[in-house]
Amino acid sequence: MGKNLRIGVAAIGAMALATTSFGAVAAQEDTMEPIEIALIRQLAEGDYFQLWEAGAQRQADALGVDMTIYNARNDNAQQALDLETALNAQPDAIIIDHGFAETMAPAGLMALDAGVPVVAFDVNIGDDRAVQIEQSDFDIAAKGLEQLVADSGGEGDVLYVYVAGFAPLDRRNEVWEQVKADNPGLNQVAQIGAVNDSIQVTVADQALAALQANPDVVAVFAPFDEFAKGATLAVEELGLQDQIKVYGADISTADIGVMTAADSPWVATVAADPGNVGAVSVRAAYLAAMGEDIESPVIVPVALITQDALLEADVQNMEQLGAAVPELQTPDLLPVE
Repeated sequence: MGKNLRIGVAAIGAMALATTSFGAVAAQEDTMEPIEIALIRQLAEGDYFQLWEAGAQRQADALGVDMTIYNARNDNAQQALDLETALNAQPDAIIIDHGFAETMAPAGLMALDAGVPVVAFDVNIGDDRAVQIEQSDFDIAAKGLEQLVADSGGEGDVLYVYVAGFAPLDRRNEVWEQVKADNPGLNQVAQIGAVNDSIQVTVADQALAALQANPDVVAVFAPFDEFAKGATLAVEELGLQDQIKVYGADISTADIGVMTAADSPWVATVAADPGNVGAVSVRAAYLAAMGEDIESPVIVPVALITQDALLEADVQNMEQLGAAVPELQTPDLLPVE
């Protein structure tokens, strides 16, 4: 990224797309009954999740899909019940967005056994028949940590934000453990984190306490944007922007605003466009409902996005980011024509 970045409006969910190795099928004729897809969400609050749903809905509308959305509001038992309710409605395909394997697997396997295709994003229900959508969580962590190591010289105290049990965070954690082993000069002084209805506020409170207890911290690795925003609030409240840099994951217009604010400590994030990921998930469900054999997992590529590059290109929102970083848009991934 640099001065040659192009700023403009990026299109999402194009209808006429080139055929790839995944194959392509024709979008439905208007005279056909619409494909019915159930979208089972663990959580819909927060910038990332809202952008994800918006991208999914745009793609569903473009394909003429009738999509019913269930939001469990971070209640795992409710998400499992939502999946059972959706299955009873006999949809043509089901998308599971986040969640825990132990709560989603039973009904997910029931759906597969009943012949209903299942597409899963950031949750693994433990059956190869389900189509997994992933945004290359290993790359998300690796690219962000590569920047952290470069900026710190591989030396210094690091505060880590992580909650176990979430598939994407667990995959990112594997990379962090390896980076620590490869860079013994990096010292994890504390681990904090929470997944609730007020993630940013909770993490900010936790980070305040952890940073006050560990005054030599030079970096925070917070591989989820709500984590990163909470850590940023704490660093700013303590006035430590000159000492501590925050390395996050995921991106939204609100995140861009935080990263590009004056003296922001959030210097880098690694992300796929959440709207694009939602669109890919809907295309996968549509193709599966139409009988396409989809190679799984489907990996949505990610990109390193630095504060310097955002400022240099004057990127202020996701539309501009999509044009500035064209690899974030993947209309040729699971194309429908």
